[in-house]
Amino acid sequence: MAQLTTNIADTRPGIFARILDFLISISESNSRMRRVNYLNSLSDAELEARGLRREDIVRHVFADVMAY
Repeated sequence: MAQLTTNIADTRPGIFARILDFLISISESNSRMRRVNYLNSLSDAELEARGLRREDIVRHVFADVMAY
């Protein structure tokens, strides 16, 4: 006689994981975030040629919307 078990694990992500994935996709599609990622990919010498330091990238990209 054969026995069959039908316990199937739910492989769908939970609600919080889906919300987080959604927020990440929004931020990744934002042109400012693409600019931050691009500048982060440059070498320190390339950043220096542009007059930037790595720690100032976000401040530089978001300067018009952030008050310091």
